Amino acid sequence: MDHAASIGLTTPVAETNVYRKITWRIMPFIVVCYLVAYLDRVNVGFAKLQMMADLGFSDAVYGFGAGVFFIGYFLFEVPSNLALHRLGARVWIARIMISWAIISALTLFVTTPIQFYVARFFLGLAEAGFSPGIMLYLTYWFPAKKRGFALGFYYIAIPLAGVVGGPVSGLILEHFTGSGVMKAWQWLFLLEAAPSLLAGIAVLFLMVDKPEQASWLTDAEKAEVSAELRREDGDKVVHASSTAFLRDARIWKLSGVYFMTIIGLYGISFWLPSIVKDSGIKDVATIGWLSSIPYLVAIPTIILTGISADRTRRRRAHFSVALAIGSVGLALAGYVGQSPVAAVAWLCVGTAGMLSALSLFWGVPCAFLAGTSAAAGIATINCIGNLAGFVSPYMVGGLNVLTGNPAIGLYAVAACMLVGAALIRIIPASLGDR
Repeated sequence: MDHAASIGLTTPVAETNVYRKITWRIMPFIVVCYLVAYLDRVNVGFAKLQMMADLGFSDAVYGFGAGVFFIGYFLFEVPSNLALHRLGARVWIARIMISWAIISALTLFVTTPIQFYVARFFLGLAEAGFSPGIMLYLTYWFPAKKRGFALGFYYIAIPLAGVVGGPVSGLILEHFTGSGVMKAWQWLFLLEAAPSLLAGIAVLFLMVDKPEQASWLTDAEKAEVSAELRREDGDKVVHASSTAFLRDARIWKLSGVYFMTIIGLYGISFWLPSIVKDSGIKDVATIGWLSSIPYLVAIPTIILTGISADRTRRRRAHFSVALAIGSVGLALAGYVGQSPVAAVAWLCVGTAGMLSALSLFWGVPCAFLAGTSAAAGIATINCIGNLAGFVSPYMVGGLNVLTGNPAIGLYAVAACMLVGAALIRIIPASLGDR
């Protein structure tokens, strides 16, 4: 071992190598976990294509049920993240994934709106803490200057869920239509819960809580990563009390920005199959394949945007431009109406822009919070922001019923995204551009 390594110092090349090693050892499995999590959260958008007619649900019932997930999510998210900080990611993430897999599968038994609402509420309660928990987990492994790429890597799970979930969901609905055992949408809930259950069990064997516990890092690499994170944490905020935390205006400003961003996320996630269907496509398998295209386009966009934000240290500007582009794409997807080609093309723009913005957002709060404040702050921003997951589908569904024009709901979602793109400018530059 050379002298520099022995005292915990590395060259830029060596530093790059250690974070590259960490990325390829922990991120692929995290992406798989988030992929199956997101699939269980939004496969109701595909179940809707048949479930509503079978059960006699309106768009308003569906929108409320899709959104009530986030009420349960909101109530348990901060306690969940604090538990993860104390107990470790391995045990807590496994608990989250196994419990939500069971509840997602049980959704196949719903027959009334109330049962649908209850199933979605408890699914949100079970899944609460997963996404903010992973955000917190990444702060244990990556300093701020390396976290943009890691977050971009993480968020490709959302478009991957669309790329994989769209065709798979469409094929399940097509293949099991006419099944004498259950309806096709019931098979959808059952079969797509299985990967979450298996991944949750795998977490217990594959996840490592912190770098110092990683057998695949050398002692010098562990020392370098730990020293880098300690140096960074020394410049971050650890609130002295709950009162100090609640008085930190930055937390509430970021919550507002995130709320508007999530309006866009679930405006797309819960309604994209319906937008494709309304453009004139009726075959469910074809809807599944076409619904995957916007997510496929988003994958390289997310990665390239994260790399650019890391290099330029201008996260706020990247976020604002990406979210504004996403809002324009979504609005135009509604405007083109009955043209499948144009609808899918503008959905590509809307999805790529919105998901790129989403992947950049968490670099801002993670740049100034540490310790318990990071656990509570990330969870608080996430749970308040994710209330938009209730507002967005319910707002779109209600506007669809009220106006009879599905484009109006998309215009409302796009307007909220534009507000979020503007609001990020009230965040101090030192937070967003580090």
